[in-house]
Amino acid sequence: MRPFSYNTAAELFPAAIRKKKRAGFAYRRFGTAAEAVRFAIEELPADSLNGAYLQVEEARFDQSGIRSLYESEAFPLPRRPRPEASSDDKADAA
Repeated sequence: MRPFSYNTAAELFPAAIRKKKRAGFAYRRFGTAAEAVRFAIEELPADSLNGAYLQVEEARFDQSGIRSLYESEAFPLPRRPRPEASSDDKADAA
C-alpha cells in the first residue's frame, strides 16, 4: 500500500441515500486532500459527514477514515483549536 499523500486532489461526496436538499452539502472537488479533510471535519455538520466519503485517487475514506486522516501527525494544515474546558469543568477535575 502506498503512503497517503495529502497533496493529491480529492473529491468529497455526500451520503448517497440522502436527498440533495438534506445532504447539507453537494459534491465538492478540492485541490488537495488536506483541504478536503479539513473542510469535512471543521466545516460540515456531523450529520452531513455521516455517510459521506472522501475519494483520493482510488482510495475511499468514510467518516472514521476522514477523522483518522485529520488526527494524523502527518496532517499538514493547522487544526482549529479545540474548545478549552469551562471553569466549572476545571473545578470538578481538581
